[in-house]
Amino acid sequence: MTQLEQAKKGNITPEMEKVAESEGIEVGKLLRRVSNGQIVIPKNNHGKSKPLGIGKGLKTKVNANVGSSSEMEDTEWEVKKAEIAVEYGADTLMDLSTGSQFKDIRTAIMEKINIPIGTVPIYEAAIKASKYKEAVINMDEDDMFQAIINQANEGVDFITVHCGITRETVEKVKNSSRIMGIVSRGGAFTAAWILKNQEENPLYKNYDYLLEIAHEHDVTISLGDGLRPGCTHDASDIPQISELVTLGSLVKRAREKGVQVMVEGPGHVPLNQIESNIQLQKTVCNGAPFYVLGPLVTDLAPGYDHITSAIGGAIAAAAGADYLCYVTPAEHLSIPDEEDVKEGVIASRIAAQAADLAKDVGNARENEMRMAQARKEFNWELQFKLALDGEKARKCRYKRASHKEDMCTMCGDFCAIKLVRDDF
Repeated sequence: MTQLEQAKKGNITPEMEKVAESEGIEVGKLLRRVSNGQIVIPKNNHGKSKPLGIGKGLKTKVNANVGSSSEMEDTEWEVKKAEIAVEYGADTLMDLSTGSQFKDIRTAIMEKINIPIGTVPIYEAAIKASKYKEAVINMDEDDMFQAIINQANEGVDFITVHCGITRETVEKVKNSSRIMGIVSRGGAFTAAWILKNQEENPLYKNYDYLLEIAHEHDVTISLGDGLRPGCTHDASDIPQISELVTLGSLVKRAREKGVQVMVEGPGHVPLNQIESNIQLQKTVCNGAPFYVLGPLVTDLAPGYDHITSAIGGAIAAAAGADYLCYVTPAEHLSIPDEEDVKEGVIASRIAAQAADLAKDVGNARENEMRMAQARKEFNWELQFKLALDGEKARKCRYKRASHKEDMCTMCGDFCAIKLVRDDF
């Protein structure tokens, strides 16, 4: 049985016990939220990843993407980036490889990493179709589902599937005032296939078959936002909302089949639209965990999109989003390197901590209090330990330090804390 089915029967699994312990939540409460679909535990039933909960009342989780492209393939490099992501606090990892060595890279990452692993199976189908059938759009239904089966058998914990792109929504994109069209790679593959074949999306048409595969392995379905906005102008438009409504109905069907499911959300959204986007998703998708890419709140900061993403992510998570996909400084520009991965993870963890403090979940408030006390006492080592990037904090402290432990070089002898510490 899947985690969802076990929860519906009132059975507390070892995975639920571990999640409850790590989150500091009563296991009975966790059980109820898993049973009604508000929390998912992405763990393939023959995978080796450690249990992780995503959803209502839990700490905001952070995902890091790695993976090769057709232009750059280096298995060792991708594994190194995956290890860096884990080192700096990523809760999950997605391998988005689209180069010919995709299988080797995924295998190598899964051998080294023990956090939940996600993929986008249509990438595998597209790579093979491009190689053996001359073009991506020449893939067929069997190719799409075989890729899902392959990756479920390999132990992947969750998969992004673009089931909400239908013939109807593709027409809505064509007739819309969008500037960027479709920016999701998997969404573009799916839409191109629909337009070429003039048939319905196989992942939508044969959704029950997809659920059978997911159920067999307890693979969590992540319903992809193939029509997410690719610029702030396109946010909250008819194609995006139409797809979301479809995803809401697919959430219900997945739960009825005992399959864990979460929903992916928009990428580029102005600040004033973020909260309403989260509320709409939670309503339409009946409280399913919400996984957002950013969202990025301005399009004018290439090279700094980890910051624009963190701003949007903090607001989204505070409003109810459960899971943040990191964005790196390389977004829109190039494949990320090791430093990009590190900065992307740290930026998203800042957003997650800010949101968790606002929602008062986990140990967010406790750690803030510990940091405040450490600063008051000039306990530098504890500050570095509590910091989301203690290594950087230490470098900043000592690069121009006076080596006096009760001050830093910013205020020196005129440190406000030092002057009145004993009076308050």
